[in-house]
Amino acid sequence: MSAPRIVHGGGIAAAAAGYGGRPEDWLDLSTGINPNPVAVPEVDAAAWHRLPDRHRQDAARAAARHYYGTPDALPLPVPGTQSVIQLLPRLVSSGRRAAVLSPTYGEYARVLANAGVAVDRVASLDAVSDAHGLVVVVNPNNPDGRLFPRDGLLDLHARVAATGGLLVVDEAFGDMRPEDCIAPLAGNLPGLLVFRSFGKFFGLAGLRLGFVIGEAAVLDRIEDGLGPWAVSGPALTIAATLMASDTAAIRRDIAARKAALDKALAGAGLAVVGGAGLFSLVEHAEAAAIHEGLCRHHVLVRPFDYNPRWLRFGLAPDAAADGRLAAALADVTGR
Repeated sequence: MSAPRIVHGGGIAAAAAGYGGRPEDWLDLSTGINPNPVAVPEVDAAAWHRLPDRHRQDAARAAARHYYGTPDALPLPVPGTQSVIQLLPRLVSSGRRAAVLSPTYGEYARVLANAGVAVDRVASLDAVSDAHGLVVVVNPNNPDGRLFPRDGLLDLHARVAATGGLLVVDEAFGDMRPEDCIAPLAGNLPGLLVFRSFGKFFGLAGLRLGFVIGEAAVLDRIEDGLGPWAVSGPALTIAATLMASDTAAIRRDIAARKAALDKALAGAGLAVVGGAGLFSLVEHAEAAAIHEGLCRHHVLVRPFDYNPRWLRFGLAPDAAADGRLAAALADVTGR
């Protein structure tokens, strides 16, 4: 029996159907995506007209190598890293178990379990054993922002690789903390695979683009599993331009938006117990009631079925939206 589908962030249409209003009038804080998408560069007509020629992929891979600082590896563009999560069961040796550092992004355990792989949800790196042929660590973690230092991950990799296993490090939220990322080392370390998101940081999640970094033989298996022309020509063209540009202003804007969010949460008396650059995690005994109340104000945040005391808040796009959130919180919490 397959594990049930996971309810992720987003879903504004469903929320509007339940609480009224037009989807475009809601304030969606349920996802960890830059609320201010960068300007999309010009895309030549051939990118739309023709199948994505190899030169477009080569340009995107070169830009990604520069952006992620991977001189010994050419990152592989993929149609969103979720597409590669679907392929992970193929990378687990027969008879071996998988370990997923948890709680975290739920699709890892779900996809592996649905493929018949025995999955252990472990709480610490020390809980990984020789029985685990695949280990998944999301770093910084979603939703609590837990961050493992690079040295700890390298020690874990040495243990996993010594038994012929594979360590997957998901750095989807790593753009704001590049100094903590292990991606620059992935090309030189057999048994290490790093996932990076493009759409979260650049605010272009609808493009469905990510990158995978690792040894060439594993990337070849992933590319074969995805099939030809997996990433569109326009996506490759946009990535090649944006990843070669100066992104300092994007980081500054995200940091300012995060500070404004945390100020609004503090003003409502909500304790921030975790988070990363693109979201904050709140713990509260009345989290379900707060979520319900915010929905009545047409503000959507992310609840968690496995921890009913948690709510994740994404970033608002501007000061006006900060004020809207603060007013809704004041009404809901009485602060």
